[in-house]
Amino acid sequence: MTSRKDRLKKLVKVQEQLKALHETRHAGFLSAAAAAESEARELVEHFDTGSSLAGLFPELYHRRIADAFGRKKQNLESARQEAALIATATARANMVERAYKDMRRRDERERSDRERLDLITQKRRDE
Repeated sequence: MTSRKDRLKKLVKVQEQLKALHETRHAGFLSAAAAAESEARELVEHFDTGSSLAGLFPELYHRRIADAFGRKKQNLESARQEAALIATATARANMVERAYKDMRRRDERERSDRERLDLITQKRRDE
């Protein structure tokens, strides 16, 4: 059976991994939003140049621009949700970290008390 301290130590590691996962996803969503915005800007610039394809298929350009802005909006919303999950994961990780440190200090204190008690007991036997 594992001690509470060992379980808390493992839980700290899991919480940190979960936080890292949310941070990675958050960065991915922000990157995707930036890419979608860049695509929309390029399409608008290309449309404004009066290229022959833009003049022939304006509805296609408008739809692609709207889709790109829609992806940007969705990715920003997903990034916002991940930011909330990061905050939650950070709070949980901090709470578990504090519990682990408290348990570790308690174990060290108990071990030190046992060692002192053993020394006292040994001195009494020697007398």
